[in-house]
Amino acid sequence: MTHDLLNVLVLVVSLGVAAQWIAWRMRLPAIVLFLLAGVAVGPVLGFVRPSVDFGDVYRPVVSLCVAVILFEGGLTLRLHEFKEAASGVKRLVSIGAIFAFGLGSLAAKGIGDLDWPVALVFGAIMVVTGPTVIIPLLRQARLNRRTASYLKWEGIINDPIGALAAVLIFQFFVYSGGGDPLDSVLISLGIGSVAAIIIGGGAALLVGWAFRNGYVPEYLKAPSMLAGVLLVFALSNAVQHEAGLLAVTLMGMVLGNLELPNFEEMRRFKEYITILLVSSVFVLLTADLDPVTISHLDWHAIALVASMLIVVRPLSILLATIGADMKWNERLLLSWIAPRGIVAAAVAGLFGPEMLDAGYEDAELLLPLVFAMVLTTVTLHGFTISWLAKRLDLATPDDGVLIVGASPWTTELAQALAKDLNLSVLLVDSSWHRLREARLAGVNVIYGEILSDELQLSLHLNGVNVVLAATSNDAYNALVCRNFAGRLEHDRVFQLPMYAPDEGGNRQKSKAVARPLTGVPAFAENAQYEELWRRHFQDWKFYKTKITEAYSYEDFLSDLPDGSLCIGVLREGKRLTFHAPHAPIKPRPGETVVYYAPKKSGSAEAEARSRSSGRKQKDKDRAQPSPDPAADVVTS
Repeated sequence: MTHDLLNVLVLVVSLGVAAQWIAWRMRLPAIVLFLLAGVAVGPVLGFVRPSVDFGDVYRPVVSLCVAVILFEGGLTLRLHEFKEAASGVKRLVSIGAIFAFGLGSLAAKGIGDLDWPVALVFGAIMVVTGPTVIIPLLRQARLNRRTASYLKWEGIINDPIGALAAVLIFQFFVYSGGGDPLDSVLISLGIGSVAAIIIGGGAALLVGWAFRNGYVPEYLKAPSMLAGVLLVFALSNAVQHEAGLLAVTLMGMVLGNLELPNFEEMRRFKEYITILLVSSVFVLLTADLDPVTISHLDWHAIALVASMLIVVRPLSILLATIGADMKWNERLLLSWIAPRGIVAAAVAGLFGPEMLDAGYEDAELLLPLVFAMVLTTVTLHGFTISWLAKRLDLATPDDGVLIVGASPWTTELAQALAKDLNLSVLLVDSSWHRLREARLAGVNVIYGEILSDELQLSLHLNGVNVVLAATSNDAYNALVCRNFAGRLEHDRVFQLPMYAPDEGGNRQKSKAVARPLTGVPAFAENAQYEELWRRHFQDWKFYKTKITEAYSYEDFLSDLPDGSLCIGVLREGKRLTFHAPHAPIKPRPGETVVYYAPKKSGSAEAEARSRSSGRKQKDKDRAQPSPDPAADVVTS
């Protein structure tokens, strides 16, 4: 038996991690692969039967995993961001959540033919639209910042809110299921809620105090936090049955708003643990689905899923946003997009068996119904969000340029791309002082750590077409490029080295020690941070030249001043591609070349225009006239 359980554990964890990797590699929703993997090894092939394989420890294991997942969800909730959010976001997470709960419960009762207790728990779970599913869809659809913020914050805030509502409703009916009078039920519910607030909130404050005052060393902070979550869960359940989930969610909410210093390592540890738990729990839950129970899903289930998609969600959004500062196309998109994810499935997998034991027979349908909603919404919304965003004119063009690292040279580059080429440029740096010059120059800047998930979630990176890592730290640039290579194609992530290859020509040594490159080397072999800095102070400038039939790229190269650096090519008038020494670009007629060269004197500019005019006259028989095809424009 021990050997069989060991094999099951290894198989479940391996399938979960493999599904995560395949989802990343193929850019698919991971939750769909979890579901397919669990169904394959469970109901279909019968390799894994969690309830039988784990026996009495199955529910406690799932409960602990769900506790950690809900704690992580609570950590993501920032109260100040909710207060500062637009009125539309506030409507979605307040009035919208109430409408979604009420209408969803009515649909579950009237259409799904569920008993009221199960219908109410189902309605509460359906409020949850988790960020683990929403964020990848937003990247896929390239929604504009405003519309994306609605879906993002609805998912982040409603994640713990929906889970809390489900916990409270579940507690109410579990207590009342024992035949206790109403006042006894309310007392039990009150005790559970107070215990959760005191234990969860108190533990968060205690942890924060200990971390701030140095009573816990850095290497023990993340393990201590995880142990604290499990301890709070167990203590709260000991005081009142099923109060633990409420307690750990509140603990996460309080701890996430304490603004603790050096929280980055703890956050990453928490993310790694959560990723492992989420994938494993989802595979376990789907593998534990009973084929007989699935066969009980009749037309009521199909009608319930359809009504949630085409009636409940649209009606909730339209009613909640009456009078809000939202456009009709935004309201239409929000009325359709609401994928359910990990938290909804995990809560249903935990509460379904508990309610069934409490005497609610319809609870056996809770998990299959939630899984049906998860699979349907993730699939339909995943395949339609891009199409719908384009039809509603809510998609952003993917022509943005992200520059990481503020310096005089990158500031001038950002100015040239934004003002002269009308591109969307964002300059990011973790130093407020280094961003000062760019701010004064009117460049769009972001102050923060670009490698943090929190900053990447708050930024609108869906429209980024190309990334240039250009800080003074080669190793950091390599990390940035590695991070963004997973989002974009590798050939759109560029790195500016700090130093050129060593003068002795020992390229192997140079790469191993001085130039840890994971991005595409930018511009040219000799392009490097210090040299471009010097050229900036020697008054070099950025220029642009349009290639035409009359003025070819070869003509441009012959006119290019010695030592000039080709920066990139603007294709189709809107997408910039940086030059790379190992994959040089040959612009076609109609495309614009951006280059970096010494500042031109008036006579030099006149000479260049004279040569261009001579070529136009010579080639007039083979090309249509074009307006000033070789017009070089100096950026300033």
